[in-house]
Amino acid sequence: MENILRIAAAVPHLYLGNVEKNVDAHLEKLREAAEKKASLVVFPELSLTGYTCGDLFFQQSLQDRVLAGIRRLRAECPEGVVAVVGAPLRLPQGNVNAALVIRRTADREAVWFAQKTYLPNQNEFYEKRWFDSAPVPPGHSLYYGGLLFCQAAVIQCEDLTFGIELCEDLWAPLPPSNLLALKGAEVIVNLSASDELIAKREYRQELVRQQSARCLCAYLYVSAGSGESTSDLVFSGHSMAASCGSLLKENDGYLADDYLMTCDIDLDRIRADRGKQSSFRDAVQRWRDFDPRYPGLLDGQRLMLPDAEPVEIRVPKHPFIPADKAQRETRCRQIFDMQAAALARRLSITGGKVVVGISGGLDSTLALLAACKAADRLGLPRTNILGITMPCFGTSDHTYRNALTLMDTLGITSREIDIKDAVTLHLRDIGHDIADHSVTYENAQARERTQILMDVANDFGGIVLGTGDLSEIALGWCTYNADHMSMYGVNSGVPKTLVRWIIRTAADFDEFAASREVLLSILDTPISPELLPPDEQGKIAQVTEDLVGPYALHDFFLYYAVRFGYRPRKIFALCCDAFAADFSPATIRKWLINFYRRFFTQQFKRNCMPDGVKIGSVALSPRGDWRMPSDAESALWLREAEAIPDPEVKSHE
Repeated sequence: MENILRIAAAVPHLYLGNVEKNVDAHLEKLREAAEKKASLVVFPELSLTGYTCGDLFFQQSLQDRVLAGIRRLRAECPEGVVAVVGAPLRLPQGNVNAALVIRRTADREAVWFAQKTYLPNQNEFYEKRWFDSAPVPPGHSLYYGGLLFCQAAVIQCEDLTFGIELCEDLWAPLPPSNLLALKGAEVIVNLSASDELIAKREYRQELVRQQSARCLCAYLYVSAGSGESTSDLVFSGHSMAASCGSLLKENDGYLADDYLMTCDIDLDRIRADRGKQSSFRDAVQRWRDFDPRYPGLLDGQRLMLPDAEPVEIRVPKHPFIPADKAQRETRCRQIFDMQAAALARRLSITGGKVVVGISGGLDSTLALLAACKAADRLGLPRTNILGITMPCFGTSDHTYRNALTLMDTLGITSREIDIKDAVTLHLRDIGHDIADHSVTYENAQARERTQILMDVANDFGGIVLGTGDLSEIALGWCTYNADHMSMYGVNSGVPKTLVRWIIRTAADFDEFAASREVLLSILDTPISPELLPPDEQGKIAQVTEDLVGPYALHDFFLYYAVRFGYRPRKIFALCCDAFAADFSPATIRKWLINFYRRFFTQQFKRNCMPDGVKIGSVALSPRGDWRMPSDAESALWLREAEAIPDPEVKSHE
């Protein structure tokens, strides 16, 4: 059948910073593609080095290996195959995040390259630290490192014209692929390193599908595999092929790595649609004349609603939790898989052993379940996980029994280390009265537990797994250099309101069937740090939400303050509407003020928090999404929150 193009998305297993091994992996995929008769093979963004190399991109040693890798790929690429690979180029004009067009050649024929146009520099991305946007003019050529490089984003073969863009280019308001299609590109390839977040996969699908429809083209999107996952991010290896609005194929599996996906494209369909659609032909003729610098001006015209006008916008009270049961379960499964995959990646580097403190509460339970899933994923025995319960003054019988039962039913290695005597001695050494249940009394217990975990981890040969969640990190509800610190924070991207739902979902997993009863018991336990002695009935005396406020409210505040940067009075108005049946406006105002006070004053803890997997669009890693000075003034935000009229005061006037 004529005019059929077989394309391939190649996602090799990545060796971060090891160009030689990555070239080996590229050639293996190219040979496999040649056997399957694919002629255009596309790799992920920065595939020769890895996307997450960070400041290693500044190292000349790495750049030298990249140039050597390009030469080797040109010499060993299978005949008849064109490869598009990602690499950093340190050109005289500037550093470039590039896509290189490689085919077998032994002479000085040019290496065509396209450079990334839009460099993301927000949240977890800060590419402008390492790369420059389009420093080389289209069609410009230069010798560098013994190679002739020529810049072009449209590549013309005898029977096909294809265009190249990179990752963020597709997400921009004016993707380069719009213009590439009008320049004749019938196939657009996108080299990407898109980290995985909840619901981002579906959004990515729509982007690719819609762009292929708008440009009347085939669109091949190839993203970095899960082997790229490191520190705070998880990559899923999501690759897709679409044509003229139809999603033709995508890779198998939610978190994928080391695969080759082929797809056949009928170019006659694309050419027929372009021949028929007059708007496409008009765009080809007219786009060069379009100049957006001179907009029409409607002087003095305002279109926004007045601030006091009632609006029809309604937001859910739990922004992190889907209201639909099926969607909620799917999201919980995806988040749990992301946690386990990220931890498995870390364990594959550190030796496969982990130590975690087990309190019998929600956060340590979720961390332990993720550790078990990671061990299962790596084919390691669960005895590589050492759970330690450390009862002290505030430990209740209920949480103590749950901690022991959970460790036993999951089949991990377990230890019990009573810390009462150690803490008592420490308080005596520093001259603190044990009857004084102030913050010193509480924090001494937290720090003793962390010291034990760290020391036992050294002896066990493992890493300490942190249990703190996103909500606690936002509020600073952790003891500095105690539960604040670990070697990996597996829960750091999960808000408190979602922790319970993930555990409830995991309780129905076959691999946790033996633990189902104790998991349900843990779900019924009040949230507490258990640092103060139980009451006379042996029940938990210290309930977290009585002290810092309801987590349902704090997660609402966090979402709209960080995700959208809303001002306090807007968050208050939205919250009052969402929680009208649950909390009074006075209660919401009280905890909103508390949220801003704690969020600002506790930044110093976040600035030195350990690595942890990013889960959603709200994250607080100082290396990714949230860069804030520890000494930032909260006065502006607190002043606005405190200026909100207090309904209780007003009602008594």
